[in-house]
Amino acid sequence: MVEESSHTMVIFGQVVIGPPGSGKTTYCTGMQEFLSKLGRKVVVVNLDPANDLIPYQCCVDIAELVKLDDVMDGLGLGPNGGLIYCMEYLEANLDWLQEKMEEFKDCYFLFDCPGQVELYTHNCSMRNILAQLSKWNFRLTAVHLVDSHYCTDPAKFISILCTSLSTMLHVELPHVNILSKMDLIEKFGKLAFNLEYYTEVLDLSYLLDHLAKDPFFKNFRRLNKKLIEVIENYSLVSFIPLNVQDKETMKHVMKAVDKANGYCFGNSEQRTMEAMMSSAVGADFHFNKSMDAQEKYTRSIEEDVEEEVRQLSTCEQNST
Repeated sequence: MVEESSHTMVIFGQVVIGPPGSGKTTYCTGMQEFLSKLGRKVVVVNLDPANDLIPYQCCVDIAELVKLDDVMDGLGLGPNGGLIYCMEYLEANLDWLQEKMEEFKDCYFLFDCPGQVELYTHNCSMRNILAQLSKWNFRLTAVHLVDSHYCTDPAKFISILCTSLSTMLHVELPHVNILSKMDLIEKFGKLAFNLEYYTEVLDLSYLLDHLAKDPFFKNFRRLNKKLIEVIENYSLVSFIPLNVQDKETMKHVMKAVDKANGYCFGNSEQRTMEAMMSSAVGADFHFNKSMDAQEKYTRSIEEDVEEEVRQLSTCEQNST
């Protein structure tokens, strides 16, 4: 076990987690660039041993300690078993990580983490690693990314709610849940409700009626009802919409993270009236950012009607 660091300087940062393909590396790249333009000295730490294509400037890379391909070849493990072994190996060699980060004490950290869900819901290695970082005076926020297009499928949305809740309870860090890739939210279908319904996780009983329309899921109504009750009883999960290419949504996420880990109260860069007010606004601020994303990335009923009228008009003209 690594001994607790003797220095008292607080270090702020984000632990970026989420399922494979949810956009963690893209987020780290965009957030590094975004925060750097604000004047923060940002360090990105790659903790994903399977991440061999790193687009951002990486200051600490777990590949120098252990690589997933080497573990799979040497021990005959599959991808999931290999990732768990890698994180357990990192946990056993945290002195390596501490030594690598020593020269960046005055920086803001982004930790790009593996995507295997079990690492944040069942296995304890990641939780132990994050707990040790806290002992080294890191003040971290877990930024949990999930694909926004899952909102168009009620069953998948309930699934990501359960995963998000389980991750929040297991990781034991201040938590910000993100609906990533907002520009693709309606790629696989139209939302049944407005965006605020999904970001605020409102009355989920309405989803049961949509699930009942599916011949497969209607047989599991009681199970889905119990899952929904668990989610609503904890009342912990909500989401912030994000498109990495959209500066406004990036600003919303930054403010939520800064509030969660205390950065806006503990760093001179953020000790401005605007930052303090954004931390105090609360529900109104959350509502406004959902409405902004609703207008940008989802189609209204009026737009759908107009599109249908245009299509009918075109068909009539072609037929004549």
